[in-house]
Amino acid sequence: MKNEALYVSAALCLAAVSNAQKKNVMYHYPQTPKVNHTDIYFGEKVEDPYHWLEDDQAVMTKEWVKKEVAFTKSILDKIPFRDKIRKELKDIWNYEKISAPFKEGDYTYFYKNNGLQAQSVLYRKDKNGKVEEFLDPNKFSKDGTTSLSGISFNKKGNLFAYKISEGGSDWNKIIILDVVTKKQIDETLKDVKFSGIAWLGDEGFFYSSYDKPKGSVLSAKTDTHKVYFHKLGTKQSQDKLILGGENFKRRYLSAYVTEDQRYLVISAANSTNGNELYIKDLKNKTELIPLQEGYEYNTEVVDTQGDEIYAITDKNAPNKRLVKFNIHNPEVWTDIIPERENVLNISKGGDYFFAQYMKDALSYVEQVEYSGKVIRTITLPGKGTARGFRGKKEDKELYYLFTNYITPSTTYKINVETGVSSVYQKPKVNFNPDNFVTEQVFYTSSDGTKIPMTISYKKGLKKNGKNPTLLYSYGGFNISLQPAFSVVNAIWMENGGVYAVPNIRGGGEYGKKWHDAGTKMQKKNVFNDFIAAGEWLQENGYTSRDYMAISGRSNGGLLVGATMTIRPDLAKVAFPGVGVLDMLRYNKFTAGAGWSYDYGMPEDSREMFEYLKSYSPVHNVKSGVCYPSTMIITSDHDDRVVPAHSFKFGAQLQAKQSCNNPVIIRIEHNAGHGAGRSTDQIIDENADLISFAFYEMGFRSLK
Repeated sequence: MKNEALYVSAALCLAAVSNAQKKNVMYHYPQTPKVNHTDIYFGEKVEDPYHWLEDDQAVMTKEWVKKEVAFTKSILDKIPFRDKIRKELKDIWNYEKISAPFKEGDYTYFYKNNGLQAQSVLYRKDKNGKVEEFLDPNKFSKDGTTSLSGISFNKKGNLFAYKISEGGSDWNKIIILDVVTKKQIDETLKDVKFSGIAWLGDEGFFYSSYDKPKGSVLSAKTDTHKVYFHKLGTKQSQDKLILGGENFKRRYLSAYVTEDQRYLVISAANSTNGNELYIKDLKNKTELIPLQEGYEYNTEVVDTQGDEIYAITDKNAPNKRLVKFNIHNPEVWTDIIPERENVLNISKGGDYFFAQYMKDALSYVEQVEYSGKVIRTITLPGKGTARGFRGKKEDKELYYLFTNYITPSTTYKINVETGVSSVYQKPKVNFNPDNFVTEQVFYTSSDGTKIPMTISYKKGLKKNGKNPTLLYSYGGFNISLQPAFSVVNAIWMENGGVYAVPNIRGGGEYGKKWHDAGTKMQKKNVFNDFIAAGEWLQENGYTSRDYMAISGRSNGGLLVGATMTIRPDLAKVAFPGVGVLDMLRYNKFTAGAGWSYDYGMPEDSREMFEYLKSYSPVHNVKSGVCYPSTMIITSDHDDRVVPAHSFKFGAQLQAKQSCNNPVIIRIEHNAGHGAGRSTDQIIDENADLISFAFYEMGFRSLK
C-alpha cells in the first residue's frame, strides 16, 4: 500500500491554459439506480441506496461496471497527449533491474527484469559461475497477470516452494519443486491465504489459510485462520491442523520455523496490531508454550541460540526493544538492545544483529553482537533509507539497499567483519541527482503537532504557486513512509513538478504513540495533518489549489476520500486508490474486521459509530458541492479492499457533483489490491494518472 506517483517523460513540455478558460461541460455519467436499503445503528437509520453494488456477482453490478469502464475510457481518450506519455513512460521504464543475491544450498539466486518484462525472473548461479533461469513467472499466464507472491527454500536448499497469485488475488496456490531438476514433486496446494511457507527439514512445511467462503470468494468474510502442516507426498486434504479453527478462532495466524530448525513459532492476532505468541520446542517435542497472551503488544521472535530466544517487542517500549529469554524460563525477559528515542527494527545475518533505526524517517544502522555490544555504526552513502542486512549465520557478506527521493536504489555489499561497504549493483537510470533538491520541513497541524514533510523538486524551482504538485501520504497501520527513489517521481520533478510526502500520524515513524495518535477516535488527526501539509505548501508558494493533486492507496485511499469530502477546495485533482471508503461496512468484507485496531467498528458503541459516520467518505458526499476532478482507482479482483468501496463512493460523487470537474472510476481488469500487477498494467495506470492530472490542471498540448 505505498508510493503511487505520476509519470511524465523528460522531454515532456506542456502548455498550460487558465482553468477559467475551460469550457463548462457537465458530464453525462452512467445512470446508477438507487435501491432502498437501510442499516440501523443504535436506533439510527442509515440509508444505503447503492448497497446493491456490494454484490460483485450480480448481473446488475457487472453491467454497471461495463458502463463505468466505457465512460472512463471516453474521458481519458480525449486527452491529446495520453498516448505520447504512455510511449515515453515505456521508454523510461525500459532498464535492467537486478535484485540483491541470496544463497540457498549450492546456488546463489537473484531476480532480474530485462526492462519491460511483465514479471521479474528468478535466476540462479552455481559454484562454477554458470547462470541459468530457475523460475520464470512470465510463463504462468499469457497476459502476465499471474504473479509470484512468495518463495521458500528448505534448510538444505534442495527443496523449493513458491506461491502464485492469479489476477492479483490474495488467494494463492503453493507449488513444490525439486531444486536440482526444477520439476514439481507434489500436488499443488490450493486456497492458501495470508500465509508464509515454513519448512521443517525435508519432511514438509507449515502454512496458513481459511476455509473457502460461501458466496463471493472476492468479498465474503474470512475470520477464522488455520495453521496446517503439509507432509510431502500426501494430499492436501490430509494436512494436519496445528492451530486454529472454531476451538481457537483468530483472524490471523502465522507460522515460522527458526533457522536452527529447533522451534516452531506461531503468532496469533485478531487485528493488524497486537499479537499472542506461542513456541514449540520441536527437538524436545513440547506442546505450544504461550510467550505472550492478549493483544496489547507486538512481539516477534527474531532468532535463537540453543535455549536462548531473541525477540523484538513493544511491550513496555513504544519504540521497541530487543530482548532475550530462556525457553525453560520464558517469563523472564532481559534487554539486549534497550528502547531508545527512535524506532527500532531488527535484521540478522553473519551472526550479528543489525539495529535499523529511524530518525525523522531517515535511517541509521548499528551492527550489534548477540550480547548487545555495539560493534559499529554503519556508514551509509547519505541521508535516506537503508533496508536489508539479512542473511544466514554463516554469511560473511550481506547486502542492503540505499535510496532516497533523488538517489536511485543501489545495492551495497557489506563485509560483516570489517563493516566496509562497496557498490554491488547500481541501476542505469538516466537521472542526475545533482539537478534536484530534497528538503525536509516541519509544519504545524491543526492541534499544534509538528509534522515532518519531505519535498523534492528540480533546482531552480520558482515558488510562484503554479508548480504541479503531488501530495502523497498513507497515515495508518504503523506503516512508515521513508524516502525512496522512483523513476516516476524523478520524471515528474524533471518537468517542474513538486513531490511532497508528509509523515502524518497513524504511521510508525515515531513509534507506537505516533501510530495510536491516528487511530479510532483520533483518526481525524490523520486527515488534519494531511490538510495542513497541503495548506503549508500553498502558503509557502510551492503550489496552489489549481495545481495540487492528492494521492493515496488503500488506507491512503481513505485519506484522500476523507480529505476531499472534508476540504473539497484543497486540491484540483484527487486520486483515491483502492480505498477503504465505506467506514460503516468495511468490517463486513473479507478480513476487514481485522483493521479495527486502527478504525474501530461501528458496532462498538454509539460514539464510535457517530465518529466513523462523520468522516466516512461514502456518507459525506453532499449535493451542491464542487469536488475535485477525481479518478477513483480499483480492481476487479481486489479481495482485500473490495471494489464496492470505490463503486459506492463513485456513484455518490457522480450523482452529487455540482461542477464540471469530472468523476471517473478506473477499474483494472484481472488485478487485485496492487501487488503482482504486470508491468503493462502499472504503466497503463500511471499513463492515465498523469494524463488526467495535467489535463485537469489546465495543460492542453505537448510541444
